[in-house]
Amino acid sequence: MKCFIGVDLGSTTTKAVVLDENRNVLGQGITNSRSNYDIAAQVAKQEALVTARFTLFRRALAEVDVLAGGLEAFLDGLECNLRLEQFLEQLDDLEATVALKVAERGLADRQPGLPEVLEEIFAQLRAEAPALYAPGAQRKSDFFRDVAGSRYLAVGEEVAKDAGVPYDTVVNVYDRSIIEVENRASAESVSDKLRRALARSLADLPDIEDRSEAIRAPIDGILAVPLEEAYVVGTGYGRARLPFSKEHIRSEILCHGLGAHVMFPGTATVLDIGGQDTKAIQVDPEGIVENFQMNDRCAAGCGRYLGYIADEMNVGVHELGPIAMQATRQVRINSTCTVFAGAELRDRLALGEKREDVLAGLHRAIVLRAMSILARSGGIRDQFTWTGGVAKNAAAAVALQDLVAENYGDLAINIDPDSIYTGALGAATFAHRAMED
Repeated sequence: MKCFIGVDLGSTTTKAVVLDENRNVLGQGITNSRSNYDIAAQVAKQEALVTARFTLFRRALAEVDVLAGGLEAFLDGLECNLRLEQFLEQLDDLEATVALKVAERGLADRQPGLPEVLEEIFAQLRAEAPALYAPGAQRKSDFFRDVAGSRYLAVGEEVAKDAGVPYDTVVNVYDRSIIEVENRASAESVSDKLRRALARSLADLPDIEDRSEAIRAPIDGILAVPLEEAYVVGTGYGRARLPFSKEHIRSEILCHGLGAHVMFPGTATVLDIGGQDTKAIQVDPEGIVENFQMNDRCAAGCGRYLGYIADEMNVGVHELGPIAMQATRQVRINSTCTVFAGAELRDRLALGEKREDVLAGLHRAIVLRAMSILARSGGIRDQFTWTGGVAKNAAAAVALQDLVAENYGDLAINIDPDSIYTGALGAATFAHRAMED
């Protein structure tokens, strides 16, 4: 099967989208952008191809109807088991790398008990992994570094304390190992991990003897079909570092404009608030860029800024919006400069302002900055489409809707749940067009 792939290398996350020959979205993948951009692009693309397989699984199993009303639950369980397999593979790699760092630095001789502490940490992480990846389980992140890191540090502190081993040493060997593990491609094929995940999922089904072959046969058939990468186009903040030739690179302005048009064909104005920059784009009825404006080199008002605020408040980035939605008033924020934001934030809280009110003001300040960029690009026209990861922030969305209504009246505002993939979707569409030309 021919596939057309777009890869969007952002400053914080790398996204990929897979289209089939009819321009239908087969799969999407995301990973955290790394120091090794080749690996980030490879992982995101592989993730998109995995979800493409699941799309094909869904179609094939729906045709045989062997799972009746349990198809979605089965596929959800299959994906959870695949993620568990991927997590355990990287956990094994992390444990081996940590042991290597300990040996290279001679820490076992200088810190008696350290190898035993590390062995116990990884034993606990391995034991709790199935619960982390059970259907319905809530995780703050799906990235290995975040999931493994938070649990390693929490478990490590208790185990090190009980064993009388310095916690700093336990943390240090992790810090020296995680980047290597994160930037290392999997040595095993996804198909092999999928087959093990399938075995787990089938074992959980009742009456498995009667249905096993009827379920396994369509999935094996899909796994036997190669997903041919007919054409790949790269874009994004780090597109110059993507491992593609120049003819396979498109600017993020063009890709976000076209991607927004594909999602919402009536799009006339596009706003993309990414991790490192904000882009206001005007497009024609075909999704071709007519004009655009970007913020300066400062990352104020972008995803990185929100990440800094989250760190200052000791919460996850995904928690900022829900907290701000609890506000009863908006505290006026004078600066969206990342350098000064922490100081102003601390000052406001020290004066007795509620954190939800401060965050509501911060979200409005971010959107006000974006509105000024939109004005310089030609204003907002109907329809208005918002793309990028920040579009998933409910408080920012409310602030944007309010300000658009105040300044431009009643316009259609499009925010897709998959808005973070807009640039990759545009790139994949360019890839499809390249094969048509």
